[in-house]
Amino acid sequence: MLAQADILFDFDHTNREALPELAPKLRWVQATSAGIGQMVRSLGYPERMPHVQYCTASGTHSYPLAEFCAMAMMMFSRNLWQMQALQSEARWERFAASDLAGRTVTILGLGRIGRQVARVSAALDMRVLGVKRTVEGIEASSLFCEALYTPDKLDELLPQSEFLIIITPHTDETEQMIGARELALLPKGAVLINIGRGAIIDEAALIEALQSGHLAGAALDVFATEPLPSDSPLWRMPNVLVSPHSASTSDRENSRLTDLFCDNLQRFLNGQPLRNLLNTQTLY
Repeated sequence: MLAQADILFDFDHTNREALPELAPKLRWVQATSAGIGQMVRSLGYPERMPHVQYCTASGTHSYPLAEFCAMAMMMFSRNLWQMQALQSEARWERFAASDLAGRTVTILGLGRIGRQVARVSAALDMRVLGVKRTVEGIEASSLFCEALYTPDKLDELLPQSEFLIIITPHTDETEQMIGARELALLPKGAVLINIGRGAIIDEAALIEALQSGHLAGAALDVFATEPLPSDSPLWRMPNVLVSPHSASTSDRENSRLTDLFCDNLQRFLNGQPLRNLLNTQTLY
């Protein structure tokens, strides 16, 4: 079947290494994930299959991921863990939590997912700051942000960031972008949320910042090694939410992916530009 295929709806993950040899007629792959750049490059597809177009699933997961970020911020601000502990002990003990209105959230990466996270955050009356590779000529309000910054301004932003949400793709520029120095710049009690890629954060430094109490908590959907090793301290930390790379999955996911594929299929057959075409240089 691969030998006959002009098109693949997602990569054949059982034959990733040998795909160029097994599918010599291949011209287009529609992926079901947004973050395929590193995989495509690591397997040498651009050189081994220079005639193939690769399309990401960018945008199809923006709603569930934005809701995951909102859920995580609310969990920490409303102190869900304390409520659960009290309930488990059948203990009635009133306490004061916090709220999100007026809190500053910095969103690192303002693609389709980042824009949706910004929209939801703004709807919660938060102060939204956005980090984007190029900001010239872009109105911050068009991306639901109060202000936009380039990555070189991160040192200026981090001390203001009560919540830091990482959505940026994994590229050479973003690998280990958030390390011990950057985590130390966050205000004490900040919360980090990562729905991008695990390689963007120095995971050992993150664990140390959580254990020391500098960070109030973290909500993590992605990790340096996946599946997350069973001996990782992150599994057992009471101030960490571990999501097994499932924040983007939804009972509506397949229909959204199919809609994207069908639209791109029509474009492919008509010789029109495809949506979400991967740039194999920038990796997104």
